[in-house]
Amino acid sequence: MAEQSKKWILMVTAQTPTNIAVIKYWGKRDENLILAINDSISVTLDPAHLCTTTTVAVSPSFQQDRMWLNKKEISLDGARYQNCLREIRARANDYEDEKKGIKISKNDWQNLHVHIDSYNNFPTAAGLASSAAGFACLVFSLAKLMNVQEDNGRLSAIARQGSGSACRSLFGGFVKWVMGKEEDGSDSIAVPLVDEKHWDELVIIIAVVSSRQKETSSTSGMRETVVTSALIEHRAKEVVPKRIIQMEEAIKNRDFPTFAQLTCSDSNQFHAVCMDTSPPIFYMNDTSHRQVVLTSGWILSCVVAYTFDAGPNAVLIARNRKAATLMLQRLLFHFPPNSDTDLDSYVIGDKSILKDAGIQDLNDVEALPPPPEIKDKVPAQKCKGEISYFICTRPGRGPVLLPDESQALLCLETGLPK
Repeated sequence: MAEQSKKWILMVTAQTPTNIAVIKYWGKRDENLILAINDSISVTLDPAHLCTTTTVAVSPSFQQDRMWLNKKEISLDGARYQNCLREIRARANDYEDEKKGIKISKNDWQNLHVHIDSYNNFPTAAGLASSAAGFACLVFSLAKLMNVQEDNGRLSAIARQGSGSACRSLFGGFVKWVMGKEEDGSDSIAVPLVDEKHWDELVIIIAVVSSRQKETSSTSGMRETVVTSALIEHRAKEVVPKRIIQMEEAIKNRDFPTFAQLTCSDSNQFHAVCMDTSPPIFYMNDTSHRQVVLTSGWILSCVVAYTFDAGPNAVLIARNRKAATLMLQRLLFHFPPNSDTDLDSYVIGDKSILKDAGIQDLNDVEALPPPPEIKDKVPAQKCKGEISYFICTRPGRGPVLLPDESQALLCLETGLPK
């Protein structure tokens, strides 16, 4: 490689989805390797609506490793980034492109610097698992760039060292993170349960209460819970193992009533454990609680399930499109946008559900009748402006390469952000 021109730049762009856990991961047995104290199960969300896009580039002309996140340069000095870079470089293989005159030996990768540009199409650090999509995309794209031959299961063990939940974003559909027992974490990997087509009638609506960065990060929150909560050990050893078995069966059989009961119960217990932490951690807020109360009839009827990750944003999973349409009507009735809000930016993602709901503009929202269960209760509760926006989505596929150079975030000539 030393004899080659220093002008070439090799580049790869990938897109990776985020995921939402239905059986939660909370607590680590090893902070450095990010080894969980319990198994977890998640659903991967459609990357058309929630994803991270990452471009990675390598060139002998690069002087140091550099990264940009959402158009701002950030440091790569943190242990989590360094762990992922080290593990991928250690697995790199020979690469050759005769047309471009590029030849990189396995050992050369240790001396080549990378540029990384990553962009989330949803809020970062607001409880929507942006770090999961981000580290999964980082590891997946670097692996493709450096000709790593290991499958996504093995790559998930590397992504896990960046963010625990990231291992589950290496697959589509429903995914299980096996906590593993080995001290080196070699058996702590993600495994796919079913692909996104298995239960494709599910519709997911996320009510983004706040896109602000949460006050207590998941990392510090977990650490404090493991040290101070009396409930966490019981949850990890007694409750979750049974729920994992039941949830796998419910997903396999598309048994929505069981799925909904387990999803809601596990979300409740996760937040109970957070409140049992000293000092207590409150991720949900008053708006979060109102959403649970106002959709409780649907939840009890096993038509909708709710789950909250480490943030105030509700993830509502409807058993089919009809239920999702009626649920969106109820949500818009109870949580209408401010009068100066554009409907197009208030409901994003799969906007076709708006059409099914007969809603074309804010006038249609204002004209929504009270849901049948509250017709006799006057006045009906409305919480205008409490929701920032809704995202309508569904189960989605795993990571993919984006071969079109126009989709790259870095300039092919300079290796710098466009």
